[in-house]
Amino acid sequence: MKLLTAFTAAVLAVTPAFARDQVHIAGSSTVLPYASIVAEAFGENFDFPTPIVEGGGSGAGRKRLCDGLGLDTIDIANSSSLMKEEQWKKCEADIGKVSEIRFGYDGITFSMKHENKGFENLTPLQIFQALKKGSTAQTWSDVDPSLPDVAIKAFIPGTKHGTREVFEKKVMGVGCKAAGEYETLGKKGCYKVRTDGASVDIDGDYTETLASLDANVEGIGVFGLSFLINNTDKLYAAKINDVYPTTESIASGEYPVSRPLQFYVKNAHLDSVAGMREYIEFFVSDEIAGPDGPLADYGLVSDPELEATQEMVANF
Repeated sequence: MKLLTAFTAAVLAVTPAFARDQVHIAGSSTVLPYASIVAEAFGENFDFPTPIVEGGGSGAGRKRLCDGLGLDTIDIANSSSLMKEEQWKKCEADIGKVSEIRFGYDGITFSMKHENKGFENLTPLQIFQALKKGSTAQTWSDVDPSLPDVAIKAFIPGTKHGTREVFEKKVMGVGCKAAGEYETLGKKGCYKVRTDGASVDIDGDYTETLASLDANVEGIGVFGLSFLINNTDKLYAAKINDVYPTTESIASGEYPVSRPLQFYVKNAHLDSVAGMREYIEFFVSDEIAGPDGPLADYGLVSDPELEATQEMVANF
């Protein structure tokens, strides 16, 4: 993907001696395909090696970022959930300044195989009642007679994934309140899911969720909009509260299960890893993260405040 423009030409400059010449990134499975697209384009358009991009989940990526300084540690952690304040403080106490770079938005979908009909619309209340710890519902029709009489089988992101945090807060938490159980269960109680096989944690990336749906045709998978968009030949998504997940409904805030996407930068490595500054600037440039860039083609909802992010990284 050759994207050499005035922007890329402007930052192609003589690079001083660096301790490492390849950016190393890990983290969110949701952000992984976006970062991979950027890394490939960066390698093709700049005189730096293509960055190494790994998955592992948002939580795992942030942990690796904060594990310490040194060229055997990662430089950037991709994340589909926000770093909590207490983790951020501890992380900066260990490795120095950490910068949060938001580059867009994504929606979380509840998607099924095309053969699994009848799930055109779901609500947080229905999902909570089906998946909450202690639920005795065996079929979706047990939860709501308007839903199909098929066994409850949901494949949800494991606890190390940022998508799980958003699922807990914006689906299980909201559904718990709608059921009138929040005061009794508390936040943590509302987030707990059943452990009888009806709810299955997926610790790998979204391809593992898709494989699980292939093996369980009546299952429901929870993953980002971008993954759905690239698998519409096999899958369709439910509306949530009568709103279908699209880039437009996410951008407007109408779709209720959306979240920002970002990556966290280990600032102490900016002067020791060749191409790190350039990679970050390239990632948030209009030609990459803007509404007409390749990330939007993959399903990213462009950040309306992208210009402010560009100004921030230009001052690193």
